[in-house]
Amino acid sequence: MAMNTFYDTIGVKYSDLRKPDARIEKVIKRALGSAKTVLNVGAGTGSYEPVDRQVMAIEPSIEMIRQRNASAASTIQGYAEDLPFDDNSFDASMAVLTIHHWTDKEKGIKEMRRVTRGKVVILTFDPSHRGFWLADYIPELVKLDELIMPRIADFKEWLGPVEVSAVPIPHDCSDGFLYAYWRRPSAYLDPRITAAMSSFWVVDKISEGLRKLESDLATDNWAQQYSELLNFDEYDVGYRLITTK
Repeated sequence: MAMNTFYDTIGVKYSDLRKPDARIEKVIKRALGSAKTVLNVGAGTGSYEPVDRQVMAIEPSIEMIRQRNASAASTIQGYAEDLPFDDNSFDASMAVLTIHHWTDKEKGIKEMRRVTRGKVVILTFDPSHRGFWLADYIPELVKLDELIMPRIADFKEWLGPVEVSAVPIPHDCSDGFLYAYWRRPSAYLDPRITAAMSSFWVVDKISEGLRKLESDLATDNWAQQYSELLNFDEYDVGYRLITTK
């Protein structure tokens, strides 16, 4: 499914479930440095757009654009692979949990580099990361990540020297992306919550895994197996911030 059509379908009430987390927002803002003009690529409903900068957003889905706050940045409906801007138009550019949806990831990243004078900042997931417990119930998630997520080496090839830093996720993260609920397992049994997770729309055969999760929660098997997670306020589940040097 084309990405604009995909999010026109799953994006209904998306902004209610995908509220930017202030701690992640701080990490992204710091990475943008002193940039005064910022391009947000695959901007969605506007999460993590810095309010103290001049931001231009580009997003393929009309449904996501409709849900943007009236005070949000100006938005163009379009694609990362064909950015309608001149070379070096922005001080910085950003892309937050979006690149895995792009049709041509390399072209989109190189387009970001082309239109950006300074830093390119990308929040993504490292498909080589292992250990998140949800994959024990739905192993297809690992296969999906390996299929759609660029490797860290890819970013280095496409962008040149980059800084790669882990972004630990708070246990009470307000942004409902796929692995945000690492300490709140019952959330994965709530269709209202998983409706805002694109992976749950793509992966087949999740019902059996969710039934086992429900059973393990009811019998305390989950708590016994993963009890060490309850000791952490934040946890590295594989999200990475890529920043050009």
